[in-house]
Amino acid sequence: MTLTRAMRALGATTLAGALLLTAAPGAAADQVRDGQWANQYFQLEKVWSVTKGEGVTVAVIDSGVDATHPDLTGQVLPGYDESGKNLNTKPTDPHGTGMAAEIAGRGHGSNAGVVGLAPGAKILPVYKGDAQGSDAIPQGLRWAVDHGAKVINISQGSSLENPDMPAAIAYAYQHDVLVVAAAGNNGSVVDNPANLPGVLAVAAADKSGEIWADSSFGPEIRLAAPGVGIVTAGKCGSSQYCLGSGTSDAAAYVSGAAALVRAKFPTLTAGQVANRLAKSAAVPPSASGAKLPDPHFGYGVIRPYEALTMDIPAGSPEGPLTKPEGAAAPGTASPGAVVPKPKSTSSFSGITPLHVVAGAAVLVVLFVIVVVVATRSRRRPPNGPVPPQGPAPYGAAPGWPPAQQPYGTQPPPPGHPQQQPYQNPYQGGNPPR
Repeated sequence: MTLTRAMRALGATTLAGALLLTAAPGAAADQVRDGQWANQYFQLEKVWSVTKGEGVTVAVIDSGVDATHPDLTGQVLPGYDESGKNLNTKPTDPHGTGMAAEIAGRGHGSNAGVVGLAPGAKILPVYKGDAQGSDAIPQGLRWAVDHGAKVINISQGSSLENPDMPAAIAYAYQHDVLVVAAAGNNGSVVDNPANLPGVLAVAAADKSGEIWADSSFGPEIRLAAPGVGIVTAGKCGSSQYCLGSGTSDAAAYVSGAAALVRAKFPTLTAGQVANRLAKSAAVPPSASGAKLPDPHFGYGVIRPYEALTMDIPAGSPEGPLTKPEGAAAPGTASPGAVVPKPKSTSSFSGITPLHVVAGAAVLVVLFVIVVVVATRSRRRPPNGPVPPQGPAPYGAAPGWPPAQQPYGTQPPPPGHPQQQPYQNPYQGGNPPR
């Protein structure tokens, strides 16, 4: 799918204007609310005059969501944790809480705290790991599809590939659930699962609309969203708020925008929702005339109000998404529908009695070898710690997700500049540079 020349020109000019000419926030806003520069770019009051995302459930597959945070009161559903530790709503890491707040935060008190793009939506928190600490995102993804999610946010990524992930993505795709994933923060190739067919891969943009230097890139990128200097909810040190940058935040904002579109246009397929986001997006000012989708920003930076109000044909059911192998069109699945299963790594067809005898002999030899090795290993102490077994969980690689620093009155961690008071780029009429 490509955008028309007229839309490309409109996007390039409108993004520059939106970023440079937004009005200053109300004087009653607190420091946290002032710090959410993306809110001014999104023009939330205009967006919310259309919809706040009511009736849409967004699953957040992450480190869990703190259901007791004052900005998320009443927004968080029970969710799921395959490990059985209830980390879905009682997390030990603030990352998932931050993503949920950017999607559906409602703030608290009088114009205080974090608000998300779609405060009318509900958050379905799904913990990303299993009891052994390994990646359980595919299982969580299927669970979210089966429990009412219409949008699934995965602000996680890895250079490793889980063999169960493609089938899980295909399951969501065929059941008309839009999967949004962060591209990665390595400034290189797009991480998994954002690089898989059927996923809406998201890059991060800064206040000027340019793509963040560390945002991963490649042909899989479809959209960009604010992801630099983002203030969000979550316990960081002694603060109830965090400040960070990354494609995680950008993906969360796209998931919020998708919830808005699904609320306003409930008959559109997941691909057609992505189509509205893409055709209403704006390319960075430096990329006017670029061939779209661009490997760095896709079709451009999202503009939620335009996605809700522009005259955009529904288009094909797939929209800008790449169809997963073996999956039917979005929205065509039925309760008995067949979707791809994980590929088996072995084959058991054509077994004969000779195969059975030979296999038994091999097993006997292996058993003898194992006994000998085990006996010898007990005679000497181990040389070092035993490495963890199984695939690493998503987000385990250094720098992914990026470390978040506290946002509040306490001193920041060593090596970080003092962030107090937060200098709101829209105060005093000075546009961001």
